[in-house]
Amino acid sequence: MARVAVVTGGTRGIGKAIALALNKAGYRVVANYAGNEEKAKTFEKDTGIPARKWDVADFGACMDACGQIAKEFGPVEVLVNNAGITRDATMRKMARESWDAVVDTNLGGCFNMCKAVWEGMLDRGFGRIVNIGSINGQAGQYGQVNYAAAKSGIHGFTKALAQEGAAKGITVNAIAPGYIDTDMVAAVPPNVLEKIVARIPVGRLGKADEIARGVAFLVADDAGFITGSTMSINGGQHMY
Repeated sequence: MARVAVVTGGTRGIGKAIALALNKAGYRVVANYAGNEEKAKTFEKDTGIPARKWDVADFGACMDACGQIAKEFGPVEVLVNNAGITRDATMRKMARESWDAVVDTNLGGCFNMCKAVWEGMLDRGFGRIVNIGSINGQAGQYGQVNYAAAKSGIHGFTKALAQEGAAKGITVNAIAPGYIDTDMVAAVPPNVLEKIVARIPVGRLGKADEIARGVAFLVADDAGFITGSTMSINGGQHMY
């Protein structure tokens, strides 16, 4: 029977690529989304992968959604915490609401989703969790104290939770993408994007599929000796 995999933020960008890669690898994938109904419906129609709406920053919603997924598809054995938002501003201009929104979604959502599936993974003696961090959580980024803090927190969270699951058949790893060719990056002004690419040794933006391949590797049944690790996929921009 196919293992059930949940990908948060799974209907667009990197999350969509991850959902497609896992579906192709034989997992029973459920993609989470938070707001864009039109994109989610198109994703569901085009891929055949069910999309379910809930806010990962809402603890109760995460618990309810994972419970419903377990009833509908089977227990969640693979979790990819990809959902994230940005609310960029310098410290002088950043509102507390922007800090809270980013930390609650990007880092709090990681806790909420892991909490929702953890007991079941312990009971079954198997689990694969991959948390999507960021190069900006490793190196920092101007105007992103909220985002950098949340993504950096994911890396520490991953190492700590990995220690709790290691003897129980549960692996917890992270991937730290660099600048990937998604709609979010495409919105960056061309002159700024040119400077970003100039700092990437391989000379180009990454592809969402390249992140997805890393996830597929880490969640495989035979990847049980890899845990607490962060895989940096950034074209050599930050060698951490």
